[in-house]
Amino acid sequence: METVEMNSLSLKRPHSEDDVANADEIKRQKTSEKSKTGNDSGQSVETVTEQPDESLLEDTKNELIPHGESEEQEDEELEDSDEDGDPESFADMMKHGLTESDVGITKFVSSHKGFSGILKERYSDFVVHEIGKDGRVSHLDDFSVPVDDEVNFEDPSEETFTVLSDEDKQRLEELQLLKNKETSVAIEVIEDTKEKRTVIHQAVKSLFPGLETKTEDRDGKKYIIAYHAAGKKALANPRKHSWPKSRGSYCHFVLYKENKDTMDAINVLSKFLRVKPNIFSYMGTKDKRAITVQEIAVLRITAQRLAHLNKCLMNFKLGNFSYKNHPLKLGELQGNHFTVVLRNITGTDDQIEQAMHSLREIGFINYYGMQRFGTTAVPTYQIGRAILQNNWNEVMDLILKPRPGAEKGYLVKCREEWAKTKDPAAALKKLPVKRCVEGQLLRGLLKYGMKNIISAFGIIPRNNRLMYIHSYQSYVWNNMVSKRIEEYGLRAVPGDLTLKGATAVHIEEGDVDNYTIHDVVMPLPGFDVIYPKHKIGEAYKEMLVADNLDINNMRHKIRDYSLSGAYRKIIIRPQNVNWEVVAYDDPRIPLFTTDLDKLEGKPLPVLPTDGKFRALKMEFSLPPSTYATMAIREVLKMDTSIKNQTQLNTTWLR
Repeated sequence: METVEMNSLSLKRPHSEDDVANADEIKRQKTSEKSKTGNDSGQSVETVTEQPDESLLEDTKNELIPHGESEEQEDEELEDSDEDGDPESFADMMKHGLTESDVGITKFVSSHKGFSGILKERYSDFVVHEIGKDGRVSHLDDFSVPVDDEVNFEDPSEETFTVLSDEDKQRLEELQLLKNKETSVAIEVIEDTKEKRTVIHQAVKSLFPGLETKTEDRDGKKYIIAYHAAGKKALANPRKHSWPKSRGSYCHFVLYKENKDTMDAINVLSKFLRVKPNIFSYMGTKDKRAITVQEIAVLRITAQRLAHLNKCLMNFKLGNFSYKNHPLKLGELQGNHFTVVLRNITGTDDQIEQAMHSLREIGFINYYGMQRFGTTAVPTYQIGRAILQNNWNEVMDLILKPRPGAEKGYLVKCREEWAKTKDPAAALKKLPVKRCVEGQLLRGLLKYGMKNIISAFGIIPRNNRLMYIHSYQSYVWNNMVSKRIEEYGLRAVPGDLTLKGATAVHIEEGDVDNYTIHDVVMPLPGFDVIYPKHKIGEAYKEMLVADNLDINNMRHKIRDYSLSGAYRKIIIRPQNVNWEVVAYDDPRIPLFTTDLDKLEGKPLPVLPTDGKFRALKMEFSLPPSTYATMAIREVLKMDTSIKNQTQLNTTWLR
């Protein structure tokens, strides 16, 4: 079995007249698809934006808000269209982006000849179904609301959701969120009846947790008065009364979403339900540019209220409701099942068969994917390295300095102002979105001053800060695994590491025949790991020395930035691998049905037997913390970076 060095691939595919004729139509379709789905990626070539598949390291969620992206849905409207336009201009900007070799991704394990294909030409070409800890794959296949055993308790009626006017809802929301000085809101009861008053009382209490109501007579008219029952604490804690004792405190449901990442989706749900996002729990974050299906749990929100959101939300559907006594925990999942379409493939049937058999039998190198390292000219691992070096001026500079490539217009102006003035207040004025990393750091500098960068940086949420140092660990790991495979190939050798339970042990000479490459793990650098006892152990040390770091002292004087390390398998063999090659003529037609299609009774797409284009449909299951893009890379034998995929897509659109 040989390992294959990554070669420079020709990304051009043979063009027919039909390609040229279809190019404008494809562009129009992409534009309309983007406006319809409310995509906020800020990128015009949509086939290449990849979000994290599933990446949890130790007990920390790593894939978080990238530079310049806000958590808040309303901030989407502020995004500039600087990156929009023709694909060629975007490709030119992405020349400054990272390639796989920049982050240590250089080897393959299979021997087949590579071929080209386009990943995520449509977001619906990438579907992810979560696999729970019981091995069950999440599917959206039921919109019904469970009925309570407790007869005396009634969920809000349908009228509850419509009885309040938009103006009433706005005033109540401002009262609930303590956005103004008002201590109460009065709602006049038109067509006064006891039933009508009851519905209004119920609507306020159901839709605005934390508010209480009472009825008052004013000038001969009846008013419902809403007021705060428990001050600011009420918003964080959903109402405890009016919840049946026999009902579990958590409503579990399946979230089907299109072209949104998990945190964006939860922010939208919490905004519509008027609750804080922290009452939601989930097992893992899912890709943005995909259709994903996963389980979510929410504290004391009824299934009926959640089901009502199906009428008002774009790109989301909620279903498969049940009540349980426990929330969900990050990392509790077994993995994810992927259904992927690679369009415009150039490989022969033999190449494809070889590639897919190799993926099923051998697997792929378990590299950290490109999304781990950012998409701009300043990789996240460089910032992580500066943090570990305790070089805080460098950290500040890397985050705020001007950088070439694709960025939102307001970020470019902010960076230019910073370079010119080094004035946090002036640079902050250029940012309409203050919750991006740059805005948070500038606010920190404004608060603590330029001589206290550590405290200023500490304003950034902990998970975002840890993302940088985990990115550096991933960068080291990728490079070391490439060296390990180059040096020793695809067999276990003495000095390699393997896991006995949760403990890493060295493979000894006399024991080596009992192990295969699938048993071998390698460490992410830290103070609580051991290293291989062969050349690669020394290579770790040399790499960190070159970065002015001491491998024997990975404790940082700031505890948060001390790295304990972890172990990661170097080869992953996907489960449940299936594939087929299909022909198609129209790039706009989906090539399989989704859960939502099935619920809505949409028929399977009818495909020609001899279409102009060919696509590879593939399915496979992966454990947590592995990247589907790295499995796809092994099949295609091509660079999955945005920089490279953009060039491929631009060539195709020409």
